Amino acid sequence: MPDTQTLVNEFVLKLKRRKVEGSHATARQTAELLRSVISQQRVPQSNQAGALIDCVKAVGEKLIAANPVELAVGNVVRRILHIIREEDLSLATTAIGGLGLSVGSDDEYDAGEDDHPALSAATSRSVLRAPSLHTLLEGIPDFAAAPHACSSGGDSEGKSKSIDKSSGIRKLKHDVIEAVNELIEDIDTCHEQIAEQAVEHIHQNEVILTLGRSRTVMEFLCAAKEKKRSFRVFVAEGAPRYQGQVLAKELVVRGLQTTVITDSAVFAMISRVNMVIVGAHAIMANGGVIAPIGLNMVALAAQRHAVPFVVVAGSHKLCPLYPQNPEVLLNDLRSPSELLDFGEFSDCMDFGSGSGAPLLHVVNPAFDYVPPKLVSLFITDTGGHNPSYMYRLIADYYSADDFVMQRKIASRN
Repeated sequence: MPDTQTLVNEFVLKLKRRKVEGSHATARQTAELLRSVISQQRVPQSNQAGALIDCVKAVGEKLIAANPVELAVGNVVRRILHIIREEDLSLATTAIGGLGLSVGSDDEYDAGEDDHPALSAATSRSVLRAPSLHTLLEGIPDFAAAPHACSSGGDSEGKSKSIDKSSGIRKLKHDVIEAVNELIEDIDTCHEQIAEQAVEHIHQNEVILTLGRSRTVMEFLCAAKEKKRSFRVFVAEGAPRYQGQVLAKELVVRGLQTTVITDSAVFAMISRVNMVIVGAHAIMANGGVIAPIGLNMVALAAQRHAVPFVVVAGSHKLCPLYPQNPEVLLNDLRSPSELLDFGEFSDCMDFGSGSGAPLLHVVNPAFDYVPPKLVSLFITDTGGHNPSYMYRLIADYYSADDFVMQRKIASRN
Protein backbone atom coordinates (compact mmCIF):
# COMPACT_ATOMS: atom_id res chain seq x y z
CA MET A 1 0.00 0.00 0.00
CA PRO A 2 1.21 3.60 -0.58
CA ASP A 3 2.93 5.28 2.36
CA THR A 4 0.47 7.29 4.44
CA GLN A 5 2.74 10.33 4.45
CA THR A 6 2.72 10.32 0.65
CA LEU A 7 -1.08 10.13 0.61
CA VAL A 8 -1.33 12.99 3.11
CA ASN A 9 1.08 15.20 1.13
CA GLU A 10 -0.79 14.55 -2.11
CA PHE A 11 -4.15 15.47 -0.56
CA VAL A 12 -2.68 18.57 1.11
CA LEU A 13 -1.41 19.68 -2.30
CA LYS A 14 -4.87 19.14 -3.82
CA LEU A 15 -6.48 21.24 -1.10
CA LYS A 16 -3.96 24.06 -1.52
CA ARG A 17 -4.46 24.13 -5.29
CA ARG A 18 -8.28 23.95 -4.92
CA LYS A 19 -8.40 20.75 -6.99
CA VAL A 20 -11.02 19.38 -4.60
CA GLU A 21 -14.12 21.58 -4.49
CA GLY A 22 -17.40 21.10 -2.72
CA SER A 23 -18.14 19.94 0.81
CA HIS A 24 -19.29 16.47 -0.28
CA ALA A 25 -16.15 15.55 -2.25
CA THR A 26 -13.87 17.11 0.35
CA ALA A 27 -15.54 15.36 3.28
CA ARG A 28 -15.50 11.97 1.57
CA GLN A 29 -11.86 12.13 0.51
CA THR A 30 -10.83 13.36 3.96
CA ALA A 31 -12.61 10.42 5.62
CA GLU A 32 -11.03 7.94 3.20
CA LEU A 33 -7.56 9.37 3.84
CA LEU A 34 -7.94 9.22 7.62
CA ARG A 35 -9.25 5.67 7.35
CA SER A 36 -6.02 4.70 5.56
CA VAL A 37 -3.95 6.52 8.17
CA ILE A 38 -5.70 4.69 11.02
CA SER A 39 -5.45 1.29 9.36
CA GLN A 40 -1.67 1.64 8.83
CA GLN A 41 -0.92 3.25 12.20
CA ARG A 42 1.08 1.08 14.61
CA VAL A 43 -0.70 1.20 17.96
CA PRO A 44 1.16 0.43 21.23
CA GLN A 45 -0.31 -1.95 23.76
CA SER A 46 -0.79 0.92 26.19
CA ASN A 47 -2.64 4.15 25.42
CA GLN A 48 -4.16 2.79 22.20
CA ALA A 49 -6.82 5.48 21.80
CA GLY A 50 -4.33 8.21 22.69
CA ALA A 51 -1.97 7.07 19.94
CA LEU A 52 -4.75 7.08 17.34
CA ILE A 53 -6.00 10.48 18.50
CA ASP A 54 -2.52 12.01 18.30
CA CYS A 55 -2.03 10.57 14.82
CA VAL A 56 -5.37 11.86 13.51
CA LYS A 57 -4.81 15.28 15.10
CA ALA A 58 -1.38 15.61 13.47
CA VAL A 59 -2.75 14.78 10.02
CA GLY A 60 -5.90 16.84 10.57
CA GLU A 61 -3.93 19.98 11.42
CA LYS A 62 -2.09 19.74 8.10
CA LEU A 63 -5.32 19.25 6.15
CA ILE A 64 -7.13 22.12 7.85
CA ALA A 65 -4.19 24.47 7.35
CA ALA A 66 -4.06 23.60 3.64
CA ASN A 67 -7.52 25.11 3.04
CA PRO A 68 -9.11 26.61 6.19
CA VAL A 69 -12.15 27.82 4.25
CA GLU A 70 -13.18 24.24 3.39
CA LEU A 71 -14.81 23.59 6.76
CA ALA A 72 -15.85 20.04 5.85
CA VAL A 73 -12.22 18.94 6.34
CA GLY A 74 -12.21 20.02 9.98
CA ASN A 75 -15.68 18.59 10.50
CA VAL A 76 -14.61 15.12 9.37
CA VAL A 77 -11.38 15.25 11.41
CA ARG A 78 -13.35 16.10 14.57
CA ARG A 79 -15.99 13.46 13.79
CA ILE A 80 -13.30 10.77 13.56
CA LEU A 81 -11.68 11.95 16.80
CA HIS A 82 -15.10 11.62 18.41
CA ILE A 83 -15.47 8.13 16.92
CA ILE A 84 -12.14 7.02 18.44
CA ARG A 85 -13.14 8.26 21.89
CA GLU A 86 -16.59 6.68 21.67
CA GLU A 87 -15.28 3.29 20.52
CA ASP A 88 -12.64 3.26 23.25
CA LEU A 89 -15.25 4.14 25.86
CA SER A 90 -17.53 1.41 24.50
CA LEU A 91 -14.78 -1.21 24.86
CA ALA A 92 -14.02 -0.05 28.40
CA THR A 93 -17.71 -0.17 29.32
CA THR A 94 -18.02 -3.68 27.88
CA ALA A 95 -15.02 -4.80 29.91
CA ILE A 96 -16.55 -3.33 33.07
CA GLY A 97 -19.86 -5.07 32.40
CA GLY A 98 -18.17 -8.40 31.70
CA LEU A 99 -16.16 -8.26 34.91
CA GLY A 100 -19.22 -7.28 36.91
CA LEU A 101 -21.04 -10.36 35.61
CA SER A 102 -18.11 -12.64 36.38
CA VAL A 103 -17.83 -11.27 39.94
CA GLY A 104 -21.55 -11.73 40.52
CA SER A 105 -21.57 -15.33 39.27
CA ASP A 106 -18.36 -16.60 40.92
CA ASP A 107 -19.53 -19.16 43.48
CA GLU A 108 -16.13 -19.58 45.10
CA TYR A 109 -15.73 -15.82 45.52
CA ASP A 110 -19.20 -15.59 47.10
CA ALA A 111 -18.39 -18.42 49.43
CA GLY A 112 -15.19 -16.78 50.63
CA GLU A 113 -16.57 -13.27 50.85
CA ASP A 114 -16.62 -13.32 54.66
CA ASP A 115 -12.95 -14.28 54.78
CA HIS A 116 -11.91 -11.24 52.62
CA PRO A 117 -14.34 -8.42 53.41
CA ALA A 118 -11.88 -5.69 52.49
CA LEU A 119 -11.24 -7.17 49.05
CA SER A 120 -14.97 -7.57 48.46
CA ALA A 121 -15.68 -3.92 49.28
CA ALA A 122 -12.82 -2.67 47.13
CA THR A 123 -13.90 -4.76 44.20
CA SER A 124 -17.50 -3.63 44.55
CA ARG A 125 -16.50 0.02 44.60
CA SER A 126 -14.32 -0.52 41.54
CA VAL A 127 -17.18 -2.08 39.62
CA LEU A 128 -19.55 0.76 40.45
CA ARG A 129 -17.03 3.57 39.98
CA ALA A 130 -16.73 5.19 36.53
CA PRO A 131 -13.39 4.49 34.80
CA SER A 132 -10.67 7.11 35.09
CA LEU A 133 -9.29 9.01 32.08
CA HIS A 134 -6.07 7.01 32.37
CA THR A 135 -8.10 3.81 32.27
CA LEU A 136 -10.03 4.87 29.16
CA LEU A 137 -6.82 5.72 27.29
CA GLU A 138 -5.09 2.53 28.41
CA GLY A 139 -8.10 0.40 27.50
CA ILE A 140 -7.64 -1.62 30.74
CA PRO A 141 -10.15 -1.52 33.62
CA ASP A 142 -8.87 -0.07 36.94
CA PHE A 143 -9.98 -3.07 38.88
CA ALA A 144 -8.62 -5.73 36.56
CA ALA A 145 -5.82 -6.52 38.99
CA ALA A 146 -8.04 -7.13 42.02
CA PRO A 147 -9.53 -10.53 41.07
CA HIS A 148 -6.17 -11.76 39.80
CA ALA A 149 -4.41 -10.84 43.05
CA CYS A 150 -6.11 -13.66 44.90
CA SER A 151 -5.61 -16.28 42.18
CA SER A 152 -2.58 -18.41 41.38
CA GLY A 153 -2.60 -18.66 37.62
CA GLY A 154 1.05 -17.51 37.36
CA ASP A 155 2.51 -17.46 33.86
CA SER A 156 -0.75 -18.56 32.24
CA GLU A 157 -2.41 -15.37 33.51
CA GLY A 158 0.44 -13.26 32.14
CA LYS A 159 0.06 -14.86 28.74
CA SER A 160 -3.70 -14.34 28.79
CA LYS A 161 -3.19 -10.67 29.66
CA SER A 162 -0.83 -10.25 26.72
CA ILE A 163 -3.32 -11.93 24.39
CA ASP A 164 -6.13 -9.74 25.73
CA LYS A 165 -4.08 -6.60 25.12
CA SER A 166 -3.22 -7.45 21.53
CA SER A 167 -6.78 -8.51 20.78
CA GLY A 168 -7.96 -5.24 22.36
CA ILE A 169 -5.72 -3.26 20.00
CA ARG A 170 -7.11 -5.09 16.99
CA LYS A 171 -10.64 -4.69 18.31
CA LEU A 172 -10.26 -0.92 18.78
CA LYS A 173 -8.82 -0.33 15.31
CA HIS A 174 -11.41 -2.62 13.74
CA ASP A 175 -14.30 -0.84 15.46
CA VAL A 176 -12.93 2.60 14.56
CA ILE A 177 -12.48 1.65 10.90
CA GLU A 178 -15.99 0.20 10.78
CA ALA A 179 -17.38 3.42 12.24
CA VAL A 180 -15.44 5.49 9.68
CA ASN A 181 -16.89 3.29 6.93
CA GLU A 182 -20.36 4.11 8.25
CA LEU A 183 -19.45 7.80 8.21
CA ILE A 184 -18.38 7.55 4.56
CA GLU A 185 -21.63 5.77 3.72
CA ASP A 186 -23.61 8.51 5.48
CA ILE A 187 -21.78 11.15 3.41
CA ASP A 188 -22.56 9.25 0.19
CA THR A 189 -26.25 8.74 0.97
CA CYS A 190 -27.07 12.08 2.61
CA HIS A 191 -28.63 13.44 -0.62
CA GLU A 192 -31.04 10.52 -0.86
CA GLN A 193 -31.98 10.68 2.81
CA ILE A 194 -32.70 14.41 2.59
CA ALA A 195 -34.65 13.97 -0.65
CA GLU A 196 -36.96 11.43 0.99
CA GLN A 197 -38.36 14.28 3.12
CA ALA A 198 -39.22 16.49 0.14
CA VAL A 199 -42.83 15.39 -0.13
CA GLU A 200 -43.44 16.55 3.48
CA HIS A 201 -42.35 20.12 2.71
CA ILE A 202 -43.24 20.83 -0.94
CA HIS A 203 -46.95 20.92 -1.75
CA GLN A 204 -49.07 21.18 -4.87
CA ASN A 205 -48.86 24.33 -7.02
CA GLU A 206 -46.21 26.02 -4.90
CA VAL A 207 -43.47 28.34 -6.17
CA ILE A 208 -39.97 27.58 -4.90
CA LEU A 209 -37.01 29.98 -5.08
CA THR A 210 -33.36 28.93 -4.93
CA LEU A 211 -30.00 30.49 -5.75
CA GLY A 212 -26.91 29.00 -7.32
CA ARG A 213 -26.33 25.29 -7.80
CA SER A 214 -26.60 22.64 -5.09
CA ARG A 215 -26.82 18.91 -5.68
CA THR A 216 -28.78 18.50 -2.45
CA VAL A 217 -31.35 21.07 -3.56
CA MET A 218 -31.63 19.47 -6.99
CA GLU A 219 -32.24 15.99 -5.54
CA PHE A 220 -34.73 17.46 -3.06
CA LEU A 221 -36.77 19.17 -5.79
CA CYS A 222 -36.62 16.19 -8.14
CA ALA A 223 -37.80 13.85 -5.38
CA ALA A 224 -40.89 16.00 -4.90
CA LYS A 225 -41.48 15.91 -8.65
CA GLU A 226 -41.29 12.12 -8.64
CA LYS A 227 -43.98 12.08 -5.94
CA LYS A 228 -46.35 13.78 -8.43
CA ARG A 229 -46.02 17.21 -6.87
CA SER A 230 -46.66 19.98 -9.42
CA PHE A 231 -44.72 23.15 -8.61
CA ARG A 232 -42.62 25.85 -10.20
CA VAL A 233 -38.99 26.80 -9.48
CA PHE A 234 -37.39 30.24 -9.68
CA VAL A 235 -33.61 30.04 -9.91
CA ALA A 236 -31.45 33.10 -9.26
CA GLU A 237 -28.47 32.76 -11.55
CA GLY A 238 -25.81 33.20 -8.86
CA ALA A 239 -23.38 35.67 -10.43
CA PRO A 240 -20.52 35.82 -11.14
CA ARG A 241 -20.11 32.05 -11.68
CA TYR A 242 -23.73 31.65 -12.85
CA GLN A 243 -24.15 28.23 -11.30
CA GLY A 244 -27.89 28.89 -11.16
CA GLN A 245 -28.06 28.65 -14.93
CA VAL A 246 -26.48 25.19 -14.73
CA LEU A 247 -29.02 24.11 -12.10
CA ALA A 248 -31.90 25.45 -14.22
CA LYS A 249 -30.82 23.32 -17.17
CA GLU A 250 -30.56 20.24 -14.95
CA LEU A 251 -34.05 20.82 -13.54
CA VAL A 252 -35.55 21.26 -17.00
CA VAL A 253 -34.00 17.96 -18.10
CA ARG A 254 -35.71 16.33 -15.09
CA GLY A 255 -39.08 17.78 -16.15
CA LEU A 256 -39.51 20.69 -13.69
CA GLN A 257 -40.99 24.03 -14.69
CA THR A 258 -38.10 26.44 -14.16
CA THR A 259 -37.62 30.20 -14.49
CA VAL A 260 -34.19 31.85 -14.37
CA ILE A 261 -34.00 35.32 -12.80
CA THR A 262 -31.13 37.69 -12.11
CA ASP A 263 -29.85 38.03 -8.56
CA SER A 264 -31.01 41.65 -8.44
CA ALA A 265 -34.59 40.54 -9.25
CA VAL A 266 -34.98 38.52 -6.03
CA PHE A 267 -36.77 41.30 -4.13
CA ALA A 268 -39.08 41.89 -7.10
CA MET A 269 -40.04 38.19 -7.38
CA ILE A 270 -40.09 37.11 -3.72
CA SER A 271 -43.73 38.14 -3.22
CA ARG A 272 -44.76 35.38 -5.66
CA VAL A 273 -42.77 32.70 -3.82
CA ASN A 274 -44.13 30.23 -1.25
CA MET A 275 -40.78 28.93 0.01
CA VAL A 276 -37.03 29.47 -0.39
CA ILE A 277 -34.94 26.27 -0.46
CA VAL A 278 -31.15 26.60 -0.59
CA GLY A 279 -28.02 24.60 0.10
CA ALA A 280 -25.14 25.50 2.42
CA HIS A 281 -21.37 25.42 2.57
CA ALA A 282 -21.44 24.89 6.34
CA ILE A 283 -23.83 25.17 9.29
CA MET A 284 -22.21 26.82 12.29
CA ALA A 285 -22.74 25.94 15.95
CA ASN A 286 -25.01 28.94 16.54
CA GLY A 287 -27.31 27.96 13.66
CA GLY A 288 -25.80 30.47 11.25
CA VAL A 289 -25.07 29.41 7.67
CA ILE A 290 -21.98 29.86 5.53
CA ALA A 291 -23.52 29.85 2.05
CA PRO A 292 -22.79 30.91 -1.55
CA ILE A 293 -22.56 34.65 -2.05
CA GLY A 294 -25.91 36.38 -2.41
CA LEU A 295 -27.92 34.16 -0.04
CA ASN A 296 -27.97 36.72 2.76
CA MET A 297 -29.81 39.06 0.39
CA VAL A 298 -32.28 36.28 -0.42
CA ALA A 299 -32.79 35.55 3.30
CA LEU A 300 -33.50 39.23 4.03
CA ALA A 301 -36.02 39.35 1.19
CA ALA A 302 -37.71 36.20 2.49
CA GLN A 303 -37.96 37.63 6.01
CA ARG A 304 -39.38 40.91 4.67
CA HIS A 305 -42.20 39.04 2.90
CA ALA A 306 -42.68 36.29 5.55
CA VAL A 307 -41.52 33.53 3.20
CA PRO A 308 -40.05 30.40 4.86
CA PHE A 309 -36.28 30.14 4.35
CA VAL A 310 -35.25 26.46 4.38
CA VAL A 311 -31.66 25.16 4.32
CA VAL A 312 -30.94 21.58 3.20
CA ALA A 313 -27.54 20.11 4.08
CA GLY A 314 -25.91 16.82 5.02
CA SER A 315 -24.70 16.19 8.56
CA HIS A 316 -21.06 16.41 7.41
CA LYS A 317 -21.64 20.16 7.01
CA LEU A 318 -22.52 20.63 10.69
CA CYS A 319 -19.58 22.56 12.14
CA PRO A 320 -18.83 23.01 15.88
CA LEU A 321 -17.22 26.41 15.26
CA TYR A 322 -18.72 29.86 15.76
CA PRO A 323 -18.57 32.54 13.06
CA GLN A 324 -16.26 35.22 14.41
CA ASN A 325 -16.12 37.92 11.76
CA PRO A 326 -17.17 35.56 8.94
CA GLU A 327 -16.52 38.08 6.17
CA VAL A 328 -12.78 37.81 6.90
CA LEU A 329 -12.10 34.46 8.55
CA LEU A 330 -14.52 32.24 6.68
CA ASN A 331 -14.42 33.63 3.17
CA ASP A 332 -12.54 32.94 -0.03
CA LEU A 333 -11.69 35.72 -2.46
CA ARG A 334 -11.88 34.35 -5.98
CA SER A 335 -10.14 35.56 -9.12
CA PRO A 336 -11.11 39.01 -10.46
CA SER A 337 -11.27 37.41 -13.93
CA GLU A 338 -14.74 36.12 -13.06
CA LEU A 339 -15.90 39.76 -13.11
CA LEU A 340 -13.53 41.45 -15.57
CA ASP A 341 -11.26 39.98 -18.22
CA PHE A 342 -7.66 41.08 -18.49
CA GLY A 343 -8.35 43.58 -21.28
CA GLU A 344 -10.99 45.42 -19.29
CA PHE A 345 -8.81 45.47 -16.20
CA SER A 346 -5.73 46.75 -18.07
CA ASP A 347 -7.75 49.73 -19.31
CA CYS A 348 -8.00 50.86 -15.68
CA MET A 349 -4.24 50.89 -15.04
CA ASP A 350 -2.72 54.30 -14.32
CA PHE A 351 0.35 54.17 -16.54
CA GLY A 352 0.79 57.95 -16.40
CA SER A 353 1.91 57.85 -12.75
CA GLY A 354 4.82 55.58 -13.58
CA SER A 355 3.88 52.97 -10.98
CA GLY A 356 1.11 51.44 -13.05
CA ALA A 357 -1.09 51.15 -9.96
CA PRO A 358 -4.70 50.20 -10.81
CA LEU A 359 -7.45 52.70 -10.22
CA LEU A 360 -9.95 49.82 -10.12
CA HIS A 361 -9.98 47.10 -7.46
CA VAL A 362 -12.07 43.92 -7.77
CA VAL A 363 -13.35 42.06 -4.70
CA ASN A 364 -14.98 38.71 -5.47
CA PRO A 365 -15.95 36.86 -2.24
CA ALA A 366 -17.26 33.33 -2.57
CA PHE A 367 -19.39 33.04 0.59
CA ASP A 368 -22.09 34.85 2.52
CA TYR A 369 -23.11 34.51 6.16
CA VAL A 370 -26.80 34.04 6.98
CA PRO A 371 -27.56 34.57 10.71
CA PRO A 372 -29.81 32.00 12.41
CA LYS A 373 -32.64 34.50 12.91
CA LEU A 374 -33.21 34.49 9.13
CA VAL A 375 -33.46 30.67 8.85
CA SER A 376 -36.86 29.01 9.28
CA LEU A 377 -35.87 25.34 9.12
CA PHE A 378 -32.86 23.06 8.60
CA ILE A 379 -33.41 19.77 6.80
CA THR A 380 -30.58 17.26 7.28
CA ASP A 381 -30.29 13.51 6.76
CA THR A 382 -31.55 13.13 10.35
CA GLY A 383 -34.74 15.14 9.76
CA GLY A 384 -35.99 18.70 10.08
CA HIS A 385 -34.68 20.93 12.89
CA ASN A 386 -35.17 24.47 14.12
CA PRO A 387 -32.10 26.75 14.25
CA SER A 388 -32.21 26.71 18.06
CA TYR A 389 -31.77 22.91 18.02
CA MET A 390 -28.59 22.91 15.93
CA TYR A 391 -26.36 23.31 18.99
CA ARG A 392 -27.75 20.09 20.46
CA LEU A 393 -27.53 18.24 17.15
CA ILE A 394 -23.93 19.30 16.58
CA ALA A 395 -22.99 18.31 20.14
CA ASP A 396 -24.06 14.72 19.33
CA TYR A 397 -21.48 14.48 16.52
CA TYR A 398 -18.44 15.95 18.26
CA SER A 399 -16.59 15.36 21.51
CA ALA A 400 -17.47 17.68 24.34
CA ASP A 401 -13.92 18.98 24.87
CA ASP A 402 -13.55 20.28 21.29
CA PHE A 403 -17.09 21.66 21.29
CA VAL A 404 -16.86 23.41 24.67
CA MET A 405 -13.44 24.82 23.81
CA GLN A 406 -14.80 26.48 20.67
CA ARG A 407 -17.76 27.84 22.64
CA LYS A 408 -15.41 29.44 25.19
CA ILE A 409 -13.38 31.04 22.42
CA ALA A 410 -16.58 32.47 20.93
CA SER A 411 -17.71 33.86 24.30
CA ARG A 412 -14.37 35.64 24.82
CA ASN A 413 -14.63 37.26 21.40
